[in-house]
Formats: sequence, structure tokens, C-alpha cells
Amino acid sequence: MPDLATPSNTIKILNKHNFSVQKKFGQNFLIDRHILEKIVKAAKINKADCVLEIGPGIGTMTQYLAHHSGKVIAVEIDKKLIPILHETLADYDNVIIKNQDILKTDLLSLVNENNDGKPIKVVANLPYYITTPIIMLLFEQHIPLESITVMVQKEVAERIKTGPGSKEYGALSLAVQYYARPEIIASVPPACFIPRPAVSSAILHLKKHKEPTVTVNDEGFLFGIIRAAFNQRRKTLANALTNASDLSLARSQVTNALKEMGLIESIRGEALSLIEFALLADKLGCT
Repeated sequence: MPDLATPSNTIKILNKHNFSVQKKFGQNFLIDRHILEKIVKAAKINKADCVLEIGPGIGTMTQYLAHHSGKVIAVEIDKKLIPILHETLADYDNVIIKNQDILKTDLLSLVNENNDGKPIKVVANLPYYITTPIIMLLFEQHIPLESITVMVQKEVAERIKTGPGSKEYGALSLAVQYYARPEIIASVPPACFIPRPAVSSAILHLKKHKEPTVTVNDEGFLFGIIRAAFNQRRKTLANALTNASDLSLARSQVTNALKEMGLIESIRGEALSLIEFALLADKLGCT
């Protein structure tokens, strides 16, 4: 089995290639075998799977994925890591290495070319500073996708998992839950990485819904309503939506819709569930 997942072996390969960690890419390399095994287990990787790994780094998790899956597409933005990946993954003939920015990659074409358009599984140790854009990109591009299993900042994982009434509840919670069922698999302390991040991490598993859990007439309008509700979360929902210039809603429209739903005029967005936001969006979209 792979042996990169130790402090000594990680440091050895980094020193061999004279590699310096790039803060701009949010690089923190996993050095704990138990955590890697938990990620593979949570993703339920098997030989029938094609896995998209975002940010393989030096190939530590890639080796585990390649060992358990049929194919791995490893997309790495840092060109200085590509020679390292070719070395550490030399024994695996089922890995495709791409030196690309995942946010600028045509993921649908990538999946069609490498998995005949069949659903893939995404696994990643995500850079914390672009966690949300990457997760939302994966959903919004509507690529064939079975699940996403990622290492993220613990605070972000909790925000995604939480429900109405919590201070962590917000637009990200609703957006992700619209597409998938989130589950926090395990907490991961800073000591499991080189270099150590300043915050704790968590393994987050997102099982994609076959169909969204709510039906809505205009998905884009729904997310516009949600964003507006939490852009000014201290305001009442009526004020927040009325103040959103891109929605062009009159206060009477919003208050009437809330009244029809049996909700008080002073309610805030954080009190509404995804189903209630969908109903509100449909009511406002028809006025």
C-alpha cells in the first residue's frame, strides 16, 4: 500500500524536488494514513469508479484512490507538482494527471472523455480559500456526479450541514442541501497535515440527490432570493429582499407572500427552510 502518508516520507519527497509550499494555492499535505482510509471508505470507492481528485498535491491520496478505484483523474493547478506526481504515481497506470485550474476546467467534457458521461465521484483535500466556489461549481455545471467527499475547514463543514435557526445557517447551507445530503464523517486536527493549518478540518461527504429535494419554477430566482436573504441577515426578510436591487421586488409583494405562507412580516431568512424558500420564490416569481 502507499507510504507517502507519513511526515518523514512527505518531507523526503518535498526535499528531493526542492519544493516549497505555495501559500497562494492553500497547500497542506495529509500525513495520516487513518484519515486517508476514512476518506476512501466514506466515498465508497470501488474498482467500478472513476474518481476526480482536485488538488492531488504530491499524490498521497491519489495513491489510495488509484489502488481502490478503476480510474483517477487528478487535476493539479501547481505546475511544480506535476513532476512529483509523475514520480509518485509511476506504478499506477489508471491515473490521468491534468495540470489545470479546476475553476477553469470544462468538467463536463472531462467526464465525457474519461468516463463516457457516467457519474463520477469527487474526492479532494480542498484549499480552504476556494472551498465554496469549487463545491458550487461541481453542482452548478450539472456534470454526472454521484458524490463529493472533501477535506474542508471544520467551520465550513458545520455551516453546510446545519439547518434553520442556527447562526451558521446561510446561503451556503441551502445551496448545498438543494443538491446533496451533507454528512460530516470526522474531525481532523491540524497535526494531520504538513504544514499545519491554523484551523481544524473535517471530512465532509455530499451524496448528490438524484432529484432536488424541492421543486421550484426558477432555480436561478430561488438562489437570488436566498443570497439576498443572507446578504443582510440582520434585517428582516422583507427588508432584505426589498433592498436587493437585482430582484426588483416591492415590499408589498414580499409581505403578501409571507402572509400567504402563514409567516410573520418580521421573520428573518435564517428561520426559513429550503422548502419555504422554494415556495416563497415561486410566489414572488408569479407576481
